[in-house]
Amino acid sequence: MRFTKKSHSCVRLEKDGRTLVVDPGGFSEEDAAAGADAILLTHEHPDHFDEGRVRAALEADPGAEVWTLRSVADQISAAFPGRVHTVGHGDTFTAAGFDVEVHGELHAVIHPDIPRITNVGYLIDGGRVFHPGDALTVPGRPVETLMLPVHAPWNKIAEVIDYVREVKPQRAYDIHDALLTEPARPIYDRQIGALGGAEHLRLAPGASAEV
Repeated sequence: MRFTKKSHSCVRLEKDGRTLVVDPGGFSEEDAAAGADAILLTHEHPDHFDEGRVRAALEADPGAEVWTLRSVADQISAAFPGRVHTVGHGDTFTAAGFDVEVHGELHAVIHPDIPRITNVGYLIDGGRVFHPGDALTVPGRPVETLMLPVHAPWNKIAEVIDYVREVKPQRAYDIHDALLTEPARPIYDRQIGALGGAEHLRLAPGASAEV
């Protein structure tokens, strides 16, 4: 499986000539969803779900499909009948040849005064990759490659480190990093790498790796 990091929380996974894209949001590239056979969306926040990017991908390819939770599906399903699938915690499905399990129900707490919205994570191909969206969800299954939300208004580095320790992946790649400045990155690299208990990696947007 080939993993390509896009800006912020968007990732592209390629296998057997097919492409799965997770969370092409407003912080990611304009073409982040282009050419996707399947798109997974974790929740409705605009840095994870850019409606224009998703609609453009679906319009360009009549075979492309979307899997997401109801709050997002309701915004686009009418325009693409039969191609937008609503999922929730515990569901399993196959998208573009990838086996997917859905884990989690709620977005992480930003502040007690802000109501929590729904959020789901996607465990792909039996644990080869896990993308949690905006939550520190532990899937309860072995994970080879964790997409790690490294910097957000709803987390701190101690929570990120403890999350890696709890999931126990073989490796963790940074995502959710658009707000992290370059001078701060070595601090995160050093502390997560030293304390997380897993190989800690990051890719520049557009770079790829085999997972």
